[in-house]
Amino acid sequence: MKTTAGTAVTAAKDTAPAAAGSGAPAAPCRAPRPRADALRNRERIIAAARELFVEFGPDVALDDVARRAGVGNATLYRNFPDRAALTHEVVLAVTSRTTLRAEEAAAEESDPFAALSRFVHAAADERIGALCPMLSGVFDKHHPELLAERRRLEEAVEGLVARAMSAGRLRTDIAVGDVLVALSQLTRPLPGIACQGIDRFTHRHLQLFLDGLETPARSVLPGSAATLEDLRRP
Repeated sequence: MKTTAGTAVTAAKDTAPAAAGSGAPAAPCRAPRPRADALRNRERIIAAARELFVEFGPDVALDDVARRAGVGNATLYRNFPDRAALTHEVVLAVTSRTTLRAEEAAAEESDPFAALSRFVHAAADERIGALCPMLSGVFDKHHPELLAERRRLEEAVEGLVARAMSAGRLRTDIAVGDVLVALSQLTRPLPGIACQGIDRFTHRHLQLFLDGLETPARSVLPGSAATLEDLRRP
């Protein structure tokens, strides 16, 4: 049977998919995933800032961070609009990675003091000295995300110290704060000094510190043990 042109057009409309206004649910829009090169640039910026914070402090010029990362200033500011945003991410990354090292040491070392020693050396490699901004009054150390990560780190280190002390391997006149303060001091050179290659002494000096933590104690320590509460006081 023949159909007219008008009838054919009508039939085609009847068999076409429902229009957008017909009530059919629209497909959800997905946010585009960051490109791999964009993610690499972000990680390079965080790594560069971590190194420079250790060497020169958190007030290092952001131009220097971009240069160390091998990216342009526009790329840096596209990822981190200001110094506060970059500092936040550096502290978060270092805290998270250092916590992981503590958890690995606790899980894989049967000797509690060996676990503590392994963590101390691993924390130095993670550049834990970059956490110094957390002690600064201008840094938002009360951000919920940072508070959660800091508590994870503190609990992990507290566990290492408690097990070593319970096993009779660690002197009893120290506290977790002593370990964290020594780590920060021994892994971070004085800002601005021209001590090239000073990193090669870090693990040597950390081992001297660890030898001083073992029992039996060879001296009486002045003052009182440094607690986590002491470190939190302004």
